[in-house]
Amino acid sequence: MFALSLWAAAKAGKASVARFFAGELIKVAATLALLAIVAGAFRELNWLALLAGLFLALKANLFVILIKA
Repeated sequence: MFALSLWAAAKAGKASVARFFAGELIKVAATLALLAIVAGAFRELNWLALLAGLFLALKANLFVILIKA
């Protein structure tokens, strides 16, 4: 949604730094909200596994670049 919003703004000539930072703020807030929901729903949560999986998912593109290079 964030990338689509930026693309539409750029196509319309209304792209701005403020729009980018607002989108990033919403994205980070949504991620934290989802983590809070998961923490509330699953009491026996293994935080190390959850955060390691989140980190690996976010850095998967970097790992692919390193493997291909």
